[in-house]
Amino acid sequence: MDQSILDEIKKIENKVGKLSSAQKILLTTDGSVTTILDVLKGHVNINTLVQEFVPADRKMAHDLNINVGDTVNYRVVVIKSETPLIYAISLVPLQRLSNDFKEDLIRADIPIGRILKKHNIESRREIKSVYVQNAEEELKEIFQTDSPMLKRTYNIIHQDEILISLKEIFPYSLFQE
Repeated sequence: MDQSILDEIKKIENKVGKLSSAQKILLTTDGSVTTILDVLKGHVNINTLVQEFVPADRKMAHDLNINVGDTVNYRVVVIKSETPLIYAISLVPLQRLSNDFKEDLIRADIPIGRILKKHNIESRREIKSVYVQNAEEELKEIFQTDSPMLKRTYNIIHQDEILISLKEIFPYSLFQE
């Protein structure tokens, strides 16, 4: 684990209070969040809020190491059991996907962790940041709380290229022991 990520966890705790083990795991795992949520909450599902193909702007192109204008799948989902658990935004450069993977991604109802497993994609996750912010209106509405939001950004790397860039968000009030 990168020491800077552990330092960020300490900063978060200084702002909002002690994090539970589950919260720390969700913020720092380099494995499948879907699998962790399945263990913690039972089988989880996806509610897709936005799914569209967008041309990569300059920032996206830089962050994904693709060309400006390349097609990116922009997807916003809520992972939930009975209640919302995680709000997630993913950016996926389509040129790096097989047609079967693309079809599953476009279907929108399958968590990315399950798509990777289904297609036997060997990958690793690189955590870029973990932090806390006040809840934006949309997140207050989705989670029915004004609790501070715990956030992390990471990339899923396959064959030394970014396959998927993700941001995951959940309220500090969730997953407390």
